[in-house]
Amino acid sequence: MTLLEQYRAVRKASEAICQPLQKEDYVVQPIVDVSPPKWHLGHTTWFWEAFVLIPHHPGYKPCNPDYNYVFNSYYETIGARVVRTDRGNLSRPSVDEIYSYRQYVDEAMLRLIADGPGEQLEQIIVLGLNHEQQHQELLFTDIKYILGHNPLFPAWSDRDIDVVPSAGAGSNGFVSVPAGLYEIGYEGDGFCFDNELSRHKVYLEGFQVAATPVTNEEYLEFIEAGGYQNFVWWHAEGWDWVKKNAISSPMYWHLIDGRWHQYTMAGLRPLDGKQLLSHISYYEAVAYAAWKGCRLPTEFEWEASAGKFGWGQRWEWTESAYLPYPGFKKAEGAIGEYNGKFMVSQMVLRGASVATPAGHSRKSYRNFFQPYLRWQFTGIRIAK
Repeated sequence: MTLLEQYRAVRKASEAICQPLQKEDYVVQPIVDVSPPKWHLGHTTWFWEAFVLIPHHPGYKPCNPDYNYVFNSYYETIGARVVRTDRGNLSRPSVDEIYSYRQYVDEAMLRLIADGPGEQLEQIIVLGLNHEQQHQELLFTDIKYILGHNPLFPAWSDRDIDVVPSAGAGSNGFVSVPAGLYEIGYEGDGFCFDNELSRHKVYLEGFQVAATPVTNEEYLEFIEAGGYQNFVWWHAEGWDWVKKNAISSPMYWHLIDGRWHQYTMAGLRPLDGKQLLSHISYYEAVAYAAWKGCRLPTEFEWEASAGKFGWGQRWEWTESAYLPYPGFKKAEGAIGEYNGKFMVSQMVLRGASVATPAGHSRKSYRNFFQPYLRWQFTGIRIAK
């Protein structure tokens, strides 16, 4: 696929995710971590203006000077921006204006790519495509949060895209990985994010890792055994989180008339125990693993063993803090703010999820979130 074709495909994919929405859905921001869908559409368009068109396309006139303030996310180098918690207050620009903004920028981008951007600019464009694919995953998870916290539990569509059956024996089946020296990090000539570099060696003691992630029925056993009432399984910070927020089940689980239900992208459904568990915090993942007499794998164990099991349906929590690899270097300017500035107080997840665009996942990919977050399609794979 040519770069021009890739650009067209990625831009269309973002809009396809939003196609089933009502206009009222585009503006909602229930919590700070969930951005309104129309903000995602605007921000991923602003990225092309700020990083490609304005600095590299002589004569380009920005669509609207205010959009730099509205759609900048966290780039201090670029300038002032709307506070993250205020994104839901942006009733203007309208949804129609944002789609017009996308069309305006796309026309300029398609001309620029067709003319031949050159190797250096092409690398920035490829980064931009991967950036938009990251936001496509966020669009799915943010839309699910918006609709899943609507008292009517409206469906995004009639497709249960987020419900995935377990492919194996669950946590009762483990694969063994021998002790040894393993290479970690991206290897190849394709695209990777800077936090996947540089490739380096780590020594691992022998360990075992579950062949499949935890299922709903396995986690239900933890709940019924009083897992949320017994502090012994929890980190102190996790136990405080449980008590302060009255947590007693995974996100989107609802006990209705004595029967568990689960909100999915297709609406509220009876809980299917055979499906893979999802929407779990790091705190819950650690507590469940401890209850099973196990632990979470480190991110290095996960990557070293990834060829021995199937992955890609759930982002999987690891026991590793999000830190730079040996030799990590931030790029100059705003691009350098992409990953490095977040390497504190977050835990690493590995794999991918049902919301990850095709071709966007690889075993060296490092996702990262604060340990209490669970609105992403996060699950558990245990190790020992």
